[in-house]
Amino acid sequence: MSARAYFDWNATASLRPEARGAMLAALDLTGAASSVHSEGRAARALVEKARAHVAALVGGEAKSVIFTSGATEANMLALTPHLVVLGKQVTCDRLIVSAIEHASVLSGGRFPVEAVERLPVTAEGVVDLVALRGLLTKGGRPLVSVMHANNETGVIQPIAEIAALVHEAGGILHVDAVQTAGRIDCDIATLGTDMLTISSHKIGGPQGAGALVLNGPQPATPLIKGGGQERGFRAGTENVAAIAGFGAAAAAATAGYQVDAQRMSALRDRFETQLTRATPDAVVFGAEVPRLPNTTYFSAAGLKAETAVISFDLNGVAVSSGSACSSGKVTQSHVLTAMAADPALAAGALRVSIGWTTTEADVEILLNAWKKVSASLTKRHAHAA
Repeated sequence: MSARAYFDWNATASLRPEARGAMLAALDLTGAASSVHSEGRAARALVEKARAHVAALVGGEAKSVIFTSGATEANMLALTPHLVVLGKQVTCDRLIVSAIEHASVLSGGRFPVEAVERLPVTAEGVVDLVALRGLLTKGGRPLVSVMHANNETGVIQPIAEIAALVHEAGGILHVDAVQTAGRIDCDIATLGTDMLTISSHKIGGPQGAGALVLNGPQPATPLIKGGGQERGFRAGTENVAAIAGFGAAAAAATAGYQVDAQRMSALRDRFETQLTRATPDAVVFGAEVPRLPNTTYFSAAGLKAETAVISFDLNGVAVSSGSACSSGKVTQSHVLTAMAADPALAAGALRVSIGWTTTEADVEILLNAWKKVSASLTKRHAHAA
């Protein structure tokens, strides 16, 4: 079989060898991390080592890391009306979420539907700060949730500015940092967020592990009730192997993300330059504002995302569509809808996301595949004419 090139890192990353090694070592242990005997203490040691590594990835404290089954669960845990702030329980009257959030945030967590408000974004996909100020003046204590960088466009949000506005209004800020942790600077204190969500498999750890990192405020009640694991925030026997892999991936990402970011940015820029040279009418969404170093979200006239993804796959390249499939039906990206993108272009939106093992040879495979995909577009246009 000919070589394949993987460009869907924003969906999931390759398992890092460090994570694989940590998981295999954990699988050799027998004890449960909550047990007090030697075997249990050995398992607990792995969990706490991972906790420290995950905390270091985002500049947090180990005691503030709550392990979950993934980012979706972490988001659900954070998005609750009932929080503890400075030792006192407070109630958030409403939840404000940006219109480009992941589905797990758009669903509103544990807030009633009528208490959830949408925050618009600009045509470039950046949160509208004027609109945020307006929503914050409506009174009550709001919980605001804005992602650090969008999973489709890669557009980075001005979180520090958002945090200042939210805190000035007496609100609490949650940030979904799934796409930024391990790729760009993602320090919880510098960002000014109160709660931060990260995911294991986005940084080269195993699927099935995530974390909510606290910076003061915390959920008043657990999402999953039962035993006292994770200091009472999350019941259930810890997935020691997955957590160990998560921690090892976090340590590796912390050590290498700056070098990786420079290399990925160069590869992304090379792809975009060649893309627009080969297809002058191609549009890169969010190109005029800060983006992740690894993400290109683009479209071109006549492109149909669902067929293009298949065509790329047949040419040995894995990319993703901006459309979401549900029960066989394809719908336009809610992110591009929020950005008021041309519906015809939105229907053909494709995401290319690069990772730390992506090579120049991979980019060449991608570009050659695009030439074939775009050639078929030209043929269709000529036939239609």
